[in-house]
Amino acid sequence: MSPLNAQANFTKMRPRLIRRALQQLARGAGVRENFEGQLSRFFDMLEQALETGDTAWMDAIIFDWVSSKTQTDIAEGQKNATALLTILFTLANETAREELNAEEALDMITAVQPVFTYSLDKAARLEMEHRVAYFANEIASVQQKLEQLDRSKSNFISVAAHELKTPLTLIEGYTSMMRDSSSDPNSESDPLLNGVRTGIQRLRQIVDDMIDVSLIDNNMLSLNSQPLWLSHILDMLQKNLNDTIKERCLNLEIKKFPGSQDWLYADPERLYQAFQNLLTNGIKYTPDGGALVVDGRTLPGFVEVTFTDTGIGISPEDQERIFEKFGQLGRADLHSSSKVKFKGGGPGLGLSITRGIIEAHGGTIWVESEGYDEKQCPGSTFHILLPVRTESADPRLSKLFGDLTKPKEEKNVEKETRTNPPAP
Repeated sequence: MSPLNAQANFTKMRPRLIRRALQQLARGAGVRENFEGQLSRFFDMLEQALETGDTAWMDAIIFDWVSSKTQTDIAEGQKNATALLTILFTLANETAREELNAEEALDMITAVQPVFTYSLDKAARLEMEHRVAYFANEIASVQQKLEQLDRSKSNFISVAAHELKTPLTLIEGYTSMMRDSSSDPNSESDPLLNGVRTGIQRLRQIVDDMIDVSLIDNNMLSLNSQPLWLSHILDMLQKNLNDTIKERCLNLEIKKFPGSQDWLYADPERLYQAFQNLLTNGIKYTPDGGALVVDGRTLPGFVEVTFTDTGIGISPEDQERIFEKFGQLGRADLHSSSKVKFKGGGPGLGLSITRGIIEAHGGTIWVESEGYDEKQCPGSTFHILLPVRTESADPRLSKLFGDLTKPKEEKNVEKETRTNPPAP
């Protein structure tokens, strides 16, 4: 049968098809009137497609149907246009078998099937594009809200830290005055004042950490780079943590590794702070009788320092979260503020500050652990990668120390040449 005959047969059964579609899909007088207009437009385009053989006639009506979906429809994954087209094709088949003879029905269905197939494909692609665009906007909105929340947290930390410094300084000053005014060194108030002083020191450490986090978040952490040996910093740490190590019955071994006794430019105070945070973290999460080892090696342009413990380990899904602000693990109701007690907590800022310090030096930090297990204690290894800088960015330091890799004799020759240049 020719396309014109198929079009004529479709026109013949069109009124019955519209009535059946309205009965099945439309509810209410207003809905029926509007939907009838949409169906008439759709079937007009379908007849044009049958007459010309060009399925592109369906594009406009399909685009309008897909675009009319609400955000709720998209969020719930409803495929209104494709579902409607599927129902209309099914009704067209049923109506053709009822209104036409077998041969006419088969020819008509064969003619309209490519049009419906094209329309379904077009509608499915457009609905997918609308869904992708919708969820992309939702993700962007959530990301914006998270960034705003993070900025609010950073601002709160900064304001809270600075607001706490003033009363903390007053308390510390008046406590010192009370201590100095006491004429009796064995006074009963001395233990009380010592307790207040210990609390002040702990609170000041927390405030200082909050200020450091604020500086890191705002890219304002400044470094005072000087020539140093990593071994010197690690030796000081071992000496200062000796009492804590003994109290917890732990064994701390700091090895002399390649690169640990080579000169490099870095901020000694900040590196000491970063290394101390890692060792303190290892002490807190290593059971009594465990061991900690500091080792390292040299790589092209870098020196790697590793901090290994025999502690309870870290789950793979938590190995990135621990470097975030307040990124504590475990139950909050079991929190303990002790810095040396097993599984003792804290504000959750130490590792975040450590990462900020290392990244400010141009390095990176990560952790490796087989997982969390308080019985087997698989342990953890923190890796720090620091760039080996042998020349300072500060011209004054460069003039004073020069290139740290040059022999002393060569530096003296350069210095003498600058002081007494050769005669012309």
